[in-house]
Amino acid sequence: MLRVEKLESGYGPMQVLWGPDIEVKAGTITSLLGPNGAGKSTLLWTILGSVKTRQGRVLYKEEDVTHMQPHRKVDLGLAMVPEGKHLFKEMTVYENLVMGAYRRDAMARKEENLEMVYSMFPILAERQKQVAGSLSGGQQQMVTIGRALMTNPTLIMMDEPSQGLAPKLVMEIFETIEKMKREVGLTILLVEQNAAASLDAADYVYVMHEGSIKAEGTPEKIKASDDIKEAYLGL
Repeated sequence: MLRVEKLESGYGPMQVLWGPDIEVKAGTITSLLGPNGAGKSTLLWTILGSVKTRQGRVLYKEEDVTHMQPHRKVDLGLAMVPEGKHLFKEMTVYENLVMGAYRRDAMARKEENLEMVYSMFPILAERQKQVAGSLSGGQQQMVTIGRALMTNPTLIMMDEPSQGLAPKLVMEIFETIEKMKREVGLTILLVEQNAAASLDAADYVYVMHEGSIKAEGTPEKIKASDDIKEAYLGL
């Protein structure tokens, strides 16, 4: 569904990505692991188009979308859950969620998708009239994920969705990610510092360091390699 080929990008004179190749197959969870500063978030933003590609290609559903504007990629079904909780904090939970349904196709399925979000996060249904800024950190993350789901995506990229959450909430977020694949049929590209939980959830894993891919394989393969775990994952 998504293929990245020899991608290079960065910020001003600083190059961050040095030709990583990755493939995300339809209906899978693909985890991208690595230490802080490895270029994982930059890779997601480059795929989306918010960071310009200098070299290489991004193919989505066999279409070259390398230089396509981000909003057009969203129209094709590509969504992003950014790191941190970028909410409209003075707006209600419901208003924040509906902001994700701005596309024509998504607006046509607004009620259906809203019910799907509420089924995944029942607490949001209970608090739909509550101002988002008054929610707990975990609940705000649920709203952030829910808003991305409201765009009616086929592939969703998630950048550190469990960051700053208590262990119990981390488990709930990962259970939701697996549910998104299993019950909604979404394809997921997941960037996470929580290597152990990511390995448990993933179908395939890439390990990134200094802007390039250093290892890849099934979670079992990565778990079995002490060298990879010690050098790149801190396990």
